[in-house]
Amino acid sequence: MPSVDVVIPAYNEEASIGRVLADLPHPPVRRVVVADNNSRDGTARVAADGGAVVVPAPRQGYGSACLAGLDYLRQNNPSEIVVFIDADYSDHPEELARVIAPILADDADLVIGSRTLGERERGALLPQARMGNLVACLLMRLLYRHHFTDLGPFRAIRWKSLERLAMEDPDFGWTAEMQVKALRHGLRCVEVPVSYRKRVGVSKITGTLVGTLRAGHKILWTIFKYAFQPRPTQPTPQGPPP
Repeated sequence: MPSVDVVIPAYNEEASIGRVLADLPHPPVRRVVVADNNSRDGTARVAADGGAVVVPAPRQGYGSACLAGLDYLRQNNPSEIVVFIDADYSDHPEELARVIAPILADDADLVIGSRTLGERERGALLPQARMGNLVACLLMRLLYRHHFTDLGPFRAIRWKSLERLAMEDPDFGWTAEMQVKALRHGLRCVEVPVSYRKRVGVSKITGTLVGTLRAGHKILWTIFKYAFQPRPTQPTPQGPPP
């Protein structure tokens, strides 16, 4: 069984982070890294009590927190597979085996847990989130010729593949950046249905009009940004020594 590390970006999720950690399956999970994005509550304390490695993510932003978690893994023996999941308990952590299954079967390099394809609690995916997903996925289909149904945060990727993507977005464009860069690098991308429920507390993005507009603008900008750049150069296969 390949090793699996989990990265959880967290901002003021004291009420939910413990539930996420408790429901993650061990094995296959080897280590959980919670990137604390300047929480003003007890998020870091609860995460540490739950067995997670807590790392600070001082620059505010969803992507910045993810990058802080990856920096820690990079310096501390990264696993073969990295799983991302949110700290708000809207995803079902016990479904992790379903998300990594295509990678274990060598059918994928990146797996997106699709809330659209899975079962959703009524009212869990807000109308603005559904509309944003629809528009973003339609644009990716037109510009990148791949049919995604979701930008879901519950996802898994091979570490070596993730390093090739050189992720950099500090905030709302993180998920879209990973998907479009994966397509540009020729990674095998698949979706699996995942369950989704109402989050604990109020969303920092879709829970406010300003957050929704900022996130939507950044996601669309990210999708267009990489569509018109030169395709990345693929590594040259190394033949046998002379």
